[in-house]
Amino acid sequence: MALNGSPSNDALDALFNERAPADSRRAKQLDRRQKITELVMAEGSVRIEDITGRFGISLMTAHRDIDELVARGLLRKYRGLVSAAPTSLIEASDVYRAARQQDEKKALAELAMKFIDSGQALLMDDSTTVLQMAPLLGEKTPLTVITNSLTLMNALHEVRDLELIGLGGRFQNWCNAFIGPVTRQEIGLFMADTYLLSTSAIMRGELFHQSPEMVETKRAMFEAAQRRILMADHAKFGQRALYHLASISEFDIVIVDDQIDPESLAMLRETGVELHIARTR
Repeated sequence: MALNGSPSNDALDALFNERAPADSRRAKQLDRRQKITELVMAEGSVRIEDITGRFGISLMTAHRDIDELVARGLLRKYRGLVSAAPTSLIEASDVYRAARQQDEKKALAELAMKFIDSGQALLMDDSTTVLQMAPLLGEKTPLTVITNSLTLMNALHEVRDLELIGLGGRFQNWCNAFIGPVTRQEIGLFMADTYLLSTSAIMRGELFHQSPEMVETKRAMFEAAQRRILMADHAKFGQRALYHLASISEFDIVIVDDQIDPESLAMLRETGVELHIARTR
């Protein structure tokens, strides 16, 4: 069973990272919510009545699905209409992030594995990019993984010879992770070999994120590791977010995919950071 009480064998294949083949009703519900999200994002706004007709569900079921998506920070509901939430919230949601640049994220994860050795202690953040490493870590066990991500905990808790340390704190539904003062206090107990992370936005050689609490949590992890590896697909570059996290020059290794634009690539090379490019084409 998964740590949150539901099976997790197919967690990495589902957009919500919760789908369980043994529970077909739950799987259908998650699949429907994914499609509702994609529909609203594609059209900007949709009448709730149209959603009931398109998906063949009752009005009560539609409201239940939409309320869950609103709680995750994906959608907004107002007077019979559903619309996409502001960009900053959409970028922050684990549901939305998991669906973006999946091929690139897998390529980044495969390349990142080359820098992981058996016996290491790894700090891994809640990013969906880092999550792509979950099915690969069994190849490098024994390992210790320290994470605040409930999704990653569910994906790793049955891996043999892997010591899993889950960081507690205040749970945030939008990222399916623990953040806040308690989480940072627990992070301070460790000194890991390597910290693997991603972020929402990279601009002019600086990393940013929409959530100040997430920045504080990521930064605490940053200080609790001897080596820091940034994994960033090309879509992160040029994005904007409010809160500063770190400078590119602070990282030991930066991994990007081969679809990065020439200007961003030149910027990375100018920093002098150890740069690796994951091939997707």
